[in-house]
Amino acid sequence: MRHWRATPARSMFRPMNAQHPHSEGTSAGTIRVGGDSDGLVTYLIDLPPEALPSVHKRDLERAWHAARAAALAEQQGAVRGFRFNRPDGSHTDLALADRDARCWVGAVDRIVGIAHPPGMSLCLRLLALIDLLARAPWARSLFHLARDGAEFHPALLRTAASQPLTRDARFDEAGFRSRLARFASGAQLEAPRVNGQRLSGACP
Repeated sequence: MRHWRATPARSMFRPMNAQHPHSEGTSAGTIRVGGDSDGLVTYLIDLPPEALPSVHKRDLERAWHAARAAALAEQQGAVRGFRFNRPDGSHTDLALADRDARCWVGAVDRIVGIAHPPGMSLCLRLLALIDLLARAPWARSLFHLARDGAEFHPALLRTAASQPLTRDARFDEAGFRSRLARFASGAQLEAPRVNGQRLSGACP
């Protein structure tokens, strides 16, 4: 499951409404935000995905629960376009078109805001974690999803909060597993507990 779509810059970044653009962040990580009459929200970020900061594990867990609540409420999210600029003049363009991902990002934007580097990093890490869990069979024993909530192995969230993103705002699977193993101190990972019972099948 992938919720980002790479698109040509010309089609993704339409002219921004001059009445709305604003900037947040520091000189080393300014994020300019704009919108147009069609409802597209654009973010011009003076940092590439791989340079965005780590976040707190508890904030990532909070973002997950906020995104889940928004999905259950069937909340709609804006169509968003992102351009991540690099010092060498290159850039990565990403478009958020998937309906579920738009809902999740809208939830993160409401609770912490994503027009600053820590909030943008939290947003991207949430999407990258969801993407990883959907495509990595080895991770399935480290989380449990249910209608009434979710349980995660602490090392899973800690890794997602600190593992650098790739150029296309994903997690490198090999690097993620290596860091996950270090957080587990070389021991076999235990699965999260659900209703007092530990899930079987945990793996390092």
